[in-house]
Amino acid sequence: MNDQSKIKQVLIKESSSLEYAESIINTVHEPLIVLNQDLRVVTASRSFYEFFKVNPEETVGQLIYDLGNKQWDIPKLRELLENILPQKTTFDNYEVEQDFAAIGRRVMLLNARQIERASGKERIILLAIEDITERKRLENILTDSEELYKGVFKTASDGIVLLEKSEGKITHTNPAAEKMLGYSTKDSIGNKLSDIGIMINMDDFQVIMQNLNKNGIINYTDVSIKTKSGQYIDTDLYLVDKTKLVQCNIRDISKRKEIESQKKAALESLRESEERYKALFDRSIDFVYSIDFEGCFIDANAAALNRFGYTSEEIHSLNFTSLLSEDQLPLAVKVIREIRETGIQMNLLEFRLRCKGGTHIYVETHGSAVMSNGIPVAIQAIARDITERKLAEAKLQQTLYSLKNAVGATIQVMVSAVEMKDPYTAGHQLRTADLACAIATEMGLAQEKIDGIHMAASIHDIGKLSIPAEILSKPTKLTNIEFSLIKEHVRSGYEMLKDVQSPWLLAQIVYQHHERMDGSGYPRNLKGDEIIMDARIMAVADVVEAMASHRPYRPALGIDATLEEIEKNRGILYDASVADACLRLFREKGYNLIA
Repeated sequence: MNDQSKIKQVLIKESSSLEYAESIINTVHEPLIVLNQDLRVVTASRSFYEFFKVNPEETVGQLIYDLGNKQWDIPKLRELLENILPQKTTFDNYEVEQDFAAIGRRVMLLNARQIERASGKERIILLAIEDITERKRLENILTDSEELYKGVFKTASDGIVLLEKSEGKITHTNPAAEKMLGYSTKDSIGNKLSDIGIMINMDDFQVIMQNLNKNGIINYTDVSIKTKSGQYIDTDLYLVDKTKLVQCNIRDISKRKEIESQKKAALESLRESEERYKALFDRSIDFVYSIDFEGCFIDANAAALNRFGYTSEEIHSLNFTSLLSEDQLPLAVKVIREIRETGIQMNLLEFRLRCKGGTHIYVETHGSAVMSNGIPVAIQAIARDITERKLAEAKLQQTLYSLKNAVGATIQVMVSAVEMKDPYTAGHQLRTADLACAIATEMGLAQEKIDGIHMAASIHDIGKLSIPAEILSKPTKLTNIEFSLIKEHVRSGYEMLKDVQSPWLLAQIVYQHHERMDGSGYPRNLKGDEIIMDARIMAVADVVEAMASHRPYRPALGIDATLEEIEKNRGILYDASVADACLRLFREKGYNLIA
């Protein structure tokens, strides 16, 4: 006969019927488990299986510590079953806490009963389990709430006086009430509110309590209280029904009343200010207008109406966006949305507006949100007519364009002159210009600067016009005197270009393109930051093209040897950033010199 059968026989003998015993066990509302003297499970109540989400097959016959993959191996449970219970036949409300995989962390009270058979040779243990997790949680919340209330009572800025409910006598006052009224807690306890200067009708306190029980709170507004020193302060009072006491909150509104008085004065001042604003609004020579966040005009001053060509009635039916061209709509919509969402003032913007009759004007406008209770409700804007300025700028741009064309034509004449004297130099200048522009683009320079570099590079050797042709095309090595003459071409080029009206530093670029970062160049031995960036770019482009191309006195050295020269002298002769950009062009981006 196995252990389970033996245990059942024991229960049959003790209770006359196993079914009878189990029916009793299953009627118990709380989880109940029956253990034998070896602490193995004999049986358990239905509520045990339901609560712990287990079944009899995995429970009955198991050592209690092994249940649920040893989740019941709880040190405090071992202490109860192995140390305490053997010394006592019963034990009540033994608190145990444990994490269970199926139901989470639980706090339980264990009630144990040890039952011995008449022979005293066998015993069984009834273990009742009461889940008190929720109760403990509520107790903790209550404890925290009480501590919080105590903290609030002591630190509240409002005065708080606690009254007992039978006659309205004071039981406690907080520090704020003591400071506000001048009465210490000792002075106040046992007295009524009227005794500490709070003159509200407390004659029939039970009537007050009936109203308080009905509503939970009673307000008394603008109550004047006499302090212990004889001064009067303005307050609002609140009687609040608490569980055992009545709480009287005292709020000093003296500052609020002072602020209200100041606000009244401010409103009067605002009214006067609005009148002054209206006068400025009407007389301003700038356009002053307001629109809602849909773009509809709310108001516009006389200057705006006159320039736009609309009456005040007509402007109210217009939308600001209807005056804009289609390409300007996205910007206008974006700005309106940003002001509505952030309330931030918009930056100065230019718009081209269509007036009544189809004419157009240019305006420079800025504005900010009109706020109400901290919320943007509209946009107030000021605009200035800049039509004449825009026309003047357009004329200036046209003049500048014509000037650039004239400079370009002059440069082209110079290039042609160089080509006639030295075909090698002419081709060199074209390829150098293309490479210099590519380097400048790789470095991320502005297009305006790139245009200037291209123009200067196209004529950087123009000074060679002053050098005899037989020296320029000499097929053998130059003498020292001849080379000195060649070096003079940069100075000659500078002299030719220094008086040319141009938006670019053409003369300086030509003057410096043979200077080197370490000061070893010519004609002035400039170094480092003394050399302008345009000339540094020209220097690298000039060297690369010269070495990689054929000359009368030597064959081309090849691009590999040329790039090795640039890499070797990077940061020494040549600007490091320019050298890096050049090397990237050839080695990573497949740049080729134009044949």
